[in-house]
Amino acid sequence: MGKRATLLILVLVMCYGVAMTLEFDEEKDWRRGREEREKGPEDWRRRREEKEETEEGSEEGSRVRGGREEREEPLEDRFLLQDSKRVFETDAGEMRVVRSPGGRNVDRPMHIGFITMEPKSLFIPQYLDSSLVIFIRRGEVKLGFIYKDSLAERRMKTGDVYHIPAGSAFYLVNTGEGQRLHIICSIDPSESIGVGVFQSFFIGGGTFPPSILSGFDSEILSSAFNVSIAEIRNIMSRQQAGPIVSVSDPLAPSLWSKFLELKEEDKLLPIRKMVGLQEQPDHEEERKQTTWSWKKVLNSILGKERKPDNKDTKGTGKSPDSYNLYDRSPDFKNAYGWSVALDETNYSPLERSGIGLYLVNLTAGSMMAPHVNPRATEYGIVLRGSGRIQIVSPNGTSAMNTELKEGDVFFVPKYFPFCQIASRTGPLEFFGFTTSARKNRPQFLVGASSVLQTMRGPELAAAFDVDEDELWSLIDAQREAIILPTADAAPPYKEEEEKGKGTKLPKVIKSFDNKMIMDFEF
Repeated sequence: MGKRATLLILVLVMCYGVAMTLEFDEEKDWRRGREEREKGPEDWRRRREEKEETEEGSEEGSRVRGGREEREEPLEDRFLLQDSKRVFETDAGEMRVVRSPGGRNVDRPMHIGFITMEPKSLFIPQYLDSSLVIFIRRGEVKLGFIYKDSLAERRMKTGDVYHIPAGSAFYLVNTGEGQRLHIICSIDPSESIGVGVFQSFFIGGGTFPPSILSGFDSEILSSAFNVSIAEIRNIMSRQQAGPIVSVSDPLAPSLWSKFLELKEEDKLLPIRKMVGLQEQPDHEEERKQTTWSWKKVLNSILGKERKPDNKDTKGTGKSPDSYNLYDRSPDFKNAYGWSVALDETNYSPLERSGIGLYLVNLTAGSMMAPHVNPRATEYGIVLRGSGRIQIVSPNGTSAMNTELKEGDVFFVPKYFPFCQIASRTGPLEFFGFTTSARKNRPQFLVGASSVLQTMRGPELAAAFDVDEDELWSLIDAQREAIILPTADAAPPYKEEEEKGKGTKLPKVIKSFDNKMIMDFEF
């Protein structure tokens, strides 16, 4: 019994000793941590930051997308825009959007949209929280929009440009006979409500897409339209083909404007066709009441009804005309290519949008000389051909040097030197937008009209630490300006002869693929 008591006492003593030891160690660790934070906060923060940087570095090489891990795009391609999102796709067409990059290098974010519409299709009436500048890449289109409280229509063809302000209701109809329509547009989110890339507010619609009218209570719409609740519910649920729908005859006058010119008794049928409303029993009084109600609806959306004798001026109003880039004489042209720039001095609607446009065509093997845009960031799309671009960082190192192909989209921050060169297999054509509607006045760094030519003098020679004659020999060797020849421009039979003589190509440009189309979110 005495032995058991002695053993029990020994066990209790050992447990107490272990507990005291652990408590002492914990107190010592706590004190050490407190002393480090109190006596050396900078050192503590430094170790914490080093830990965070290590954790970030371990994640930098990869990202988890769609449930799987993918390698992040190389730093070399950071000016190549590949974040494409499909906004919607229907049997009659689709839309995609390439998102603008973020960061301090982007002075004004701009998304690039691509719309494709099948023959005899309609992009249904809507307005956006972002302004658009549309460029007709291929095909023919009828643009209907509200301009100063009146309906205006413009028929546009390949090469035409038009500005649609944020909040202005519009629709698009593919009027090309048997031809698919391709549109490229800039999307300026400066007035955006911040929901997605941009937000569409559809005037027409049903279950897909929903009309903004369907958000009101049926009783409210019934009173506002002066029709029955059953009619409201029937109309607001019919459309389910999507934002781009097939229409029977896109060459005919628009249903909206045509409606306003019809006689009073003939107005109901086109409306029923347009919204998909099934024919109701032909009660004369009900038909008259519904017709009159729909006249009120369309007048509220499109403005006051026009007089029938004004048919010749229908849909024109005083709205600005479109502008065709291909009809414009090149701002610069030589044996190696041409370029066109469109700003507010050439086309006044661009002053409101704050967006400029350009179009460049380089012959096989030619290059756009290294240059700098001092006023604007460029966004570009390759329309056809292939080539190479290079962008240079402020510290004189290469920021990006990569190949271009049809459909590629790039951006070049302002102040960053860049150039582009066409492959020897064919011309390179690219189109793009700039973030300023003013004259850009690019500064060319090489060529007969370069900054070096303008600044030639002993100061420039001293900056390179060379003799003046030696520097002038270098600068004067190139007699061409802006668009230059390269060794790659030589005919195929001189391929072996010209090997090794090729000039390294420069900078970024923009491009768009005819087949490329992009989307945005609702």
